[in-house]
Amino acid sequence: MAPSRDRRPGFSRRAQYGLFLTYVGAISGALIGAGLLLLSTFNPSAYAAVRSFFAEITTPVSSALDWVKRGVAGAPGGVSEHWNVKAENDRLKKQLADNATLVERARTLNQENRRLRAMLQLRDGTADSVVAARLVNSSASSTRRYATLNAGSWQHVERGQPVREPDGLIGQVVEVGPNTSRVLLIIDSSSNVPVRRTRDGLPAIATGRGDGLLDIKSASLTSGDFKPGDVFVTSGTGGVYSPTIPVARVIRVQGDAAVAQPAANPDALDFALVQRPFLPEPAPTPTPTPTPKAESK
Repeated sequence: MAPSRDRRPGFSRRAQYGLFLTYVGAISGALIGAGLLLLSTFNPSAYAAVRSFFAEITTPVSSALDWVKRGVAGAPGGVSEHWNVKAENDRLKKQLADNATLVERARTLNQENRRLRAMLQLRDGTADSVVAARLVNSSASSTRRYATLNAGSWQHVERGQPVREPDGLIGQVVEVGPNTSRVLLIIDSSSNVPVRRTRDGLPAIATGRGDGLLDIKSASLTSGDFKPGDVFVTSGTGGVYSPTIPVARVIRVQGDAAVAQPAANPDALDFALVQRPFLPEPAPTPTPTPTPKAESK
């Protein structure tokens, strides 16, 4: 059945109430407006009091509605600002990490430059220097301790020459190739270096332990009376190592011997200086040529 075309509100009680309330509200508003108009015309002071009363009532509501409106309007901006701050924070963190990497690199380069300057000063101030070469590698994980230099016979490196760096003695050349040479480190168990104590000149022998340390034993009949902190340098005995090259510092005492830390750590070095032996090997004695006997007549 088709709906009735009668749109009058009489068929719905709810519509009647709504229409009635609308009329009541309109009439009430008109009466209130007319009353306020008359009051403002004939009694302005009373009108001001009424206006102030309604302002006191409506101001908190208006403030609350304004706060809600500003909060809703500022929500997109707050979300955008949050993501902008997060992106800026991530950028600053990455920048700090990059700066830390640059600082570490600069420190490494600074340390390497200091070592190179010290090596150049040592080379220029030493009359018996042969060549300054790079330590390519060293056998840190083996009981036999060797290192490789990127210089050989073409750079005038010879077997038996001592190798050092500004901080102290490293070892001795034992094998030579055209562009490489093998160095027996002083911390190898087969290395023996004649040394003396700096505070009293006590002669001793520094022997490698194979674990990165040295054993110091007195070379005289008297007791060494070693103490932690004793410093030992090369004595020049044997003619291989020049005197006064730093060798080791005692870290603990074991009976009549002492355990010492080498002055130069080959595992942390980049360059080393090859020197000529302190005393050159004596020239071979010439073999006398027999004098031919005169023939008898």
